Amino acid sequence: MARYKLTYFDIDGGRAEPIRIAFHTAGIDFEDNRISFAEFGEMRSGTPFNSVPVLEIDGAQISQSNALSRYIGKMAGLYPANDLQALYCDEVLGALEDLSHHIVRTFGLPEEELQLAREKLVDGWLSTYLKGLDQLLIRGGGEYFADNQLTVADLRAFVQMRSLSDGILDYVPTDIVQQVAPGLFDHQERISAEPRVRAYYTTRSQ
Repeated sequence: MARYKLTYFDIDGGRAEPIRIAFHTAGIDFEDNRISFAEFGEMRSGTPFNSVPVLEIDGAQISQSNALSRYIGKMAGLYPANDLQALYCDEVLGALEDLSHHIVRTFGLPEEELQLAREKLVDGWLSTYLKGLDQLLIRGGGEYFADNQLTVADLRAFVQMRSLSDGILDYVPTDIVQQVAPGLFDHQERISAEPRVRAYYTTRSQ
């Protein structure tokens, strides 16, 4: 059996969280290597693109969170076999990655610039992506984004919407998802109650 080691920041969220949940759902043992930001600074030059998450499979490094989500998602039954439904899933993953890039651009700014940048983000790209994702959810039937069942697209959206609702980002209203994209807010609540997702977070609290 292959040996898996997933390296990412020591947070319950971010780009690696859907991969962690997929591993748990698939029942695949893996080393959940959670690092500090200081540790990342020391190791980043040893990663393929100076970034994490990185998954080592029998010691070989592989990067790119969406590719990793798809790979483990297939093992866990969380990625569509149908080509069109897989396309729908990939569209959501790509849109959420684009949104993450817009959010990351506001990190590390001085306080006054940060407030202005986040307010611009709320009125601009953040609202645009939330509304667009809400429409993709409607296209999928309203409960899931693709395949009429839980996929890695739902996991990635759940993680992102939860971080917005938890107030992780200063100057971003915690009710923005509920106000701008109520369907996405309901989706977040539904996925958080999904047995496989709940089982993962139960293991985290032990």
